[in-house]
Amino acid sequence: MNKLTIMTMLVFIGMSTTVSADHAEDHWPEPIESYRTGQVLFDRLEFTRTDNNENLIVWDMLAWYGGDTNRVYFKSEGENKQNDGEPTELESTEVLASRLIAPFWEIQGGVGLRGSMASDADHEHYLVFSLFGMAPYRFEMDNSLTINEDGDIAASLEAEYDIRLSQVSYLQPRLEVSAGLTDAQAFDRPSGFNDVRIGLRYRYEISREFAPYIGVYWSRALGQKANQIADDGGDKIETGFVAGVRMWF
Repeated sequence: MNKLTIMTMLVFIGMSTTVSADHAEDHWPEPIESYRTGQVLFDRLEFTRTDNNENLIVWDMLAWYGGDTNRVYFKSEGENKQNDGEPTELESTEVLASRLIAPFWEIQGGVGLRGSMASDADHEHYLVFSLFGMAPYRFEMDNSLTINEDGDIAASLEAEYDIRLSQVSYLQPRLEVSAGLTDAQAFDRPSGFNDVRIGLRYRYEISREFAPYIGVYWSRALGQKANQIADDGGDKIETGFVAGVRMWF
């Protein structure tokens, strides 16, 4: 079979394929049909021991339901200091609508509240807008801007990065930064950068859904908040040890 014959056959096959694709029947099913699913993820569920000999239970979770483009999220973070007689503190509890705007990136908007879970506590209610997703080089990020009922504006950044050590073990650096764009003295949040927290965790996957971890962290109050803590006789810097589990279902 000469080269001309082979080339003629290849051209004919390519034309036939194109014609077939252009004349697909309307009732034929799509290769992948859209569907909805969901997940509940506890990224952090941990026991913390601080350098001030304080014991805390800390959680950081999210749940979502939806498709590839549109989803509904529930996020919650908080802590309970053991044996201090005080109620659990909600750092944030949010319900958000989310839309995929680019590969690996979602824009989110919704409502939230934070504050003590005491029955007589004054909770801070706010609107929240988030940019949630994965930056280049696989940095997982959750960047939020909140506006409360008094018009106070705050911002936060959270970033994590998984360094794979083996098929089932990871080292995870973590960064959190919070700031107030306006003064919110009623909620102990002055303008400027307020806090920075750096953590490092080692995680081992017993299964993909259940992974215990241990780690350490360092945090520091900044700016006017650091001055307020110093005036009250508190510590601007805190370090601690954590042990917990990351799980999802």
